[in-house]
Amino acid sequence: MTYQGVLTKMNSEYSEPIQYYLVFENDFINMNQLLGKDIRMEFVAYQCLNCGLNKPIYRQGFCKSCFFDIPQAADWIMRPELSKAHLDEEDRDLAYEKKVQLQPHIVYLANSSNVKVGVTRKSQVPTRWIDQGAHEAIEIVEVPNRYLAGITEVALKDYVSDKTNWRTMLKNDIVDENLVEWREKLKQYIPEEAQDYFIASNSETNLDFPVVKYPEKPKSLNIEKLKTYSGKLVGIKGQYLIFEDDTVFNVRANEGLVVKIEVL
Repeated sequence: MTYQGVLTKMNSEYSEPIQYYLVFENDFINMNQLLGKDIRMEFVAYQCLNCGLNKPIYRQGFCKSCFFDIPQAADWIMRPELSKAHLDEEDRDLAYEKKVQLQPHIVYLANSSNVKVGVTRKSQVPTRWIDQGAHEAIEIVEVPNRYLAGITEVALKDYVSDKTNWRTMLKNDIVDENLVEWREKLKQYIPEEAQDYFIASNSETNLDFPVVKYPEKPKSLNIEKLKTYSGKLVGIKGQYLIFEDDTVFNVRANEGLVVKIEVL
């Protein structure tokens, strides 16, 4: 069976284990059903997720000209503390910025390779944790806009990481942490403007990923350079496909690439 389409991050469904779907324009694949099967992947072309043109992807699935123009790729996406919609100030498109920034946001702790702090829209829980490959996570603050979440994350980064070590996450070389204790420990460092939004009584969420075999020495697949790759799929974690030969493919990092996938 052969599928072809432009890559976007896999959709996921919170269950035991998590279900993953690769969605193309006219088709979709339940990736869990491909575990244990040999797959051939071929790079076909580029397709910018904004303009749709066959132009090299620069970042986040966009070509270079779109990346520096559209509101979906503005700096506040990656750095929430730069959000200004609550001040009625435009960055690239105020209507879009108000829609995204002026809604409930969560500051959370997750354990993917180590305890880390992060920010997501409330509507993206637990999807954000799944995408990061976190096996446990907890909400610590719920605020009404992205700016407050951003300044809270910045304050907590002095005491806990904001990055995931992707190799450690994929090897499953992780230690269970008591995230409730971490939340209590970090409470004192939450900025005054966000203190009233502290969440004091929820419990950890645990996530179960569909992995048959974790890689010992994960090596990243560059499908643009290699053009084709074949291997047996043995796991899915975060936004990574894990193959039997320790090759791993980050679907999200390859958004905007048109690929052909053949189930052998």
